[in-house]
Formats: sequence, C-alpha cells, structure tokens
Amino acid sequence: SSGINAEWPLRPGDNTILEKPRDDDHARQMLRDLGGRTHSVVTGGCIRYGESRRNFHVESRVTFAEVGEELVEWYVATGEPRDKAGGYGIQGQGAVLVEQIAGCYFNVVGLPIHRVYRELRDLLAK
Repeated sequence: SSGINAEWPLRPGDNTILEKPRDDDHARQMLRDLGGRTHSVVTGGCIRYGESRRNFHVESRVTFAEVGEELVEWYVATGEPRDKAGGYGIQGQGAVLVEQIAGCYFNVVGLPIHRVYRELRDLLAK
C-alpha cells in the first residue's frame, strides 16, 4: 500500500495546520492572518512497493502580499476559500494574494508532482 498526505499550509509563527475554513468569517480571519507574512506548505508521503518504501516531504514557502479589507471581502465573495486549506487557492483567483513563492508551486496547489514521480521512479528502479 502507499499514501501521500495532502498539502497543509502552516500558520506563520506557531506552525498550526491551517485546514479548510469553517465559514466565510473564518476564511476572512485566515486571510488577514496570512497577509504580509510568509508561511510554509508541507506535503508528506510514503510510497511502498513490495518490501521497499520511500518516505519524503516537500516544503514550499509562500509570502502573501499585504491584504486590505477590500481585497479580503472580494476574495471571500468569490467562494473560492471555502474548500481550500488555508483559505486560498494559488491556482485560482487566490493568486492575487501571493507576492512570492519559494519552492515547488505544485506542492502549494496540492501535490508535488515531480517529487512523486522521482520517488516512484527510484523505488521501481530497485
């Protein structure tokens, strides 16, 4: 069997996992907390094939722009934050919130595709 944990944004400062917002007010608070700060997005995985196993993790760093109330209200009104860990989707309209990213973009979207490929390739080569 194998498994890959989904990406988890971590709140700046205390590294609390930022799950999907409970409601629009929670989404607003999450976005305000992330505004003007850098946070990590971490994906961990374990791939098993027969007796072989590969464990890995990928961390990307996302820096949000300063977000004013007008931007927060507009973004929450799009409905996009409701089903996104951390309350934003970098692959959608939430991209306007992001000033820069260090690391794998696809990790932030949800799956570090190249890293998964590399781990599978190396595992199957044994």
